[in-house]
Amino acid sequence: MSLHLSFAHATATGPRSENQDALRLVTPAPELAASKGYLFALADGVSQCADGGLAARASLQALALDYYATPATWAVAQALDRLLLAQNRWLRAQGSGQPLLTTLSALVMRGQRFTLAHVGDCRAYRWADGRLQCLSEDHVWDQPGMQHVLKRALGLDQHLLVDYLEGELAAGEAFLLVSDGVWASLGDQAILTILREQPDLQQAADTLVASAHHRGSQDNASAVLVRVDQLGPANLGDTLAQLQQWPVPGPLRAEQLIDGWRVAAQLSRSRQSLLYRVHDAQSQPWLLKTLPSGHETQPGAVQRLLQEEWFLRRVAGRHFPEVHAATHRQHLYYLMREYPGQTLASLLAEHGPLPLAQWLEIARQLLQAVGVLHRRNLLHRDIKPDNLHLGSDGQVRLLDFGLAYCPGLCEDTAHELPGTPSFIAPEAFDGQPPSPRQDLYAAGVTLYQLLTGHYPYGEIEAFQRPRFTSPVSPARYRPDLPEWLQHNLEQAVAANPAQRFETAEQWLLLLERGELQAPAGRPRPLLEREPLKVWRTLALLSLLFNLILLFVLFKG
Repeated sequence: MSLHLSFAHATATGPRSENQDALRLVTPAPELAASKGYLFALADGVSQCADGGLAARASLQALALDYYATPATWAVAQALDRLLLAQNRWLRAQGSGQPLLTTLSALVMRGQRFTLAHVGDCRAYRWADGRLQCLSEDHVWDQPGMQHVLKRALGLDQHLLVDYLEGELAAGEAFLLVSDGVWASLGDQAILTILREQPDLQQAADTLVASAHHRGSQDNASAVLVRVDQLGPANLGDTLAQLQQWPVPGPLRAEQLIDGWRVAAQLSRSRQSLLYRVHDAQSQPWLLKTLPSGHETQPGAVQRLLQEEWFLRRVAGRHFPEVHAATHRQHLYYLMREYPGQTLASLLAEHGPLPLAQWLEIARQLLQAVGVLHRRNLLHRDIKPDNLHLGSDGQVRLLDFGLAYCPGLCEDTAHELPGTPSFIAPEAFDGQPPSPRQDLYAAGVTLYQLLTGHYPYGEIEAFQRPRFTSPVSPARYRPDLPEWLQHNLEQAVAANPAQRFETAEQWLLLLERGELQAPAGRPRPLLEREPLKVWRTLALLSLLFNLILLFVLFKG
């Protein structure tokens, strides 16, 4: 099942010369509706400003277009708030000394939840079980003679404050957005009476607007009415599973064709997935990821695979593998481009700890990738050398989004510890929910291991309940490390999350400025600046001392 809505809207100019109200109803394609929801908005331009109608129309136009262009992994309120803050700045810049103001109420409905954004004196109502509930607050001055003077509106102040309300949807209920030209004339009781007497949504919306002017409203009158006919799924994974009902392809053999792709070989198999190398019509290699036969019946398996592809599409860029559109597929799988190169785990196994210059470049690219993920409200939850690929082009790519998590879109099962134990942050063992700092901890352990060949707290086995005290200094394994880099890594893997880096960008900045972090007024030790020369000199002095000692003994 998916979310089914019925809706209607009406607007009328009334005695005014111009209608400065604006309405917007956006019902996107199913996949976009699953991730971003349906948008219903009403704006009432302030007539005393330079051009209230322009402010209202432009604000709804920007909201409708830009909301669906925001990362699909952003929470609804997060996306709305960023866009409304940007629109507030635009309105203030366009006023040219004259205020350009509008009130606005926007309702997003997705799955089984709604989010309301409200500023000004439009009103949002909830109509359920014969009762009418006002969900919004009128942002006007509560003083005699000033009840229609706005204290909050888009374009009014430099610092915009928007009210947000989130809640659960119920089948059969309705939501109503109305301008003050409607509610100020009718009142709540008359609005409720019209909703009860007019079961047809369009007739109800028309009647609300017409009745407002019939009762003497001198303002523009507008109404948007939305009814919940059927609830959608509770999470994105359920929705994606409904949208793409493909069968699992089953075991694939070399040279077999599947949806036009020629199978070359099976590369890996686990309990959760199968990975094949396939070639397209131009003989270009791709990686096909699917489920083992029979695994599709396990709870959540299909949703996780579809969600993994969905996340990869939305973080497209040089730090992640390219995902093929595969528009003609008829089976359950997705395709990633195969890149020449090797994982950092295999590089470490073959050559041991990385040279410092190579490590610094890999660290920089990894932190850039993690920063991209977190800005899109995504957590990887399985960062480790096995999931980092170093291409022959020198590009580091973050792989395997099978455990990726998006707050608000994914469900976090209590007491589960997704990931590899040695890379799991200490607070996760204590039951803390996923967070960006847990990803940064995993990145810290990864970089520590690539530089030293060891784990900062030792290797942690599955089902082990580890104790975290202080990490082993990386200098124990790499005495050639500069002091600032030792501190950098120790901060990255601190047991207390509050002592770690707050963001990937903060860590990256400190890493790139590392040479400037040496304490002022104290020169860096010679061993740190020229370790090779120091050890060569010590070896030469030791040789000379032994020769002198032999000479003295021989003479004696």
